[in-house]
Amino acid sequence: MASLRDTLPATIHTERLVLAAPSLAHVPDMAVLANNRAIYEVLERLPHPYDESHGRYFVETVARGPEEFAWSILLDGHYVGTMGLNLPPDRLPALGYWLGEPHWGKGYATEAAHAVVAAARAAGYGGLRSRALLSNTGSRNVLRKAGFAEIGEDVVESGMHQGKSVVLLRLELTP
Repeated sequence: MASLRDTLPATIHTERLVLAAPSLAHVPDMAVLANNRAIYEVLERLPHPYDESHGRYFVETVARGPEEFAWSILLDGHYVGTMGLNLPPDRLPALGYWLGEPHWGKGYATEAAHAVVAAARAAGYGGLRSRALLSNTGSRNVLRKAGFAEIGEDVVESGMHQGKSVVLLRLELTP
């Protein structure tokens, strides 16, 4: 019997973007864009400095691992960021993403988020969750535009954001 994960599309096409399986061909651009302190400061799982070895590890081990389903966000064939679902066995999937700073403010993250939400809905997921630093208004706006509602706040317990406030978001999906 196929799991819901198995029904997620490998590739998604939007008006301007292609969301595709992360590949080693994306690693050089990934390393350049991700090696940015402004991105590192708002993400929980991105190392800094970020180099090609981190990108290769992500592509080969994490991106389509047992609890992840990630897509590279491609614009005109060029890598501009990553969006994916964290799929723990005992919780709702969590939508996460990052976009290279030169591509901020152009609607790409919102367009990709709408596409991933639609894919999750079509796959049969009942809902999605996400979170963003309270101070990350750009990400919170993207998630709201994709249909997420802010449902509360929490404080990060460990890691580089320990002690910082995060907004918890949730989206109910109905077929």
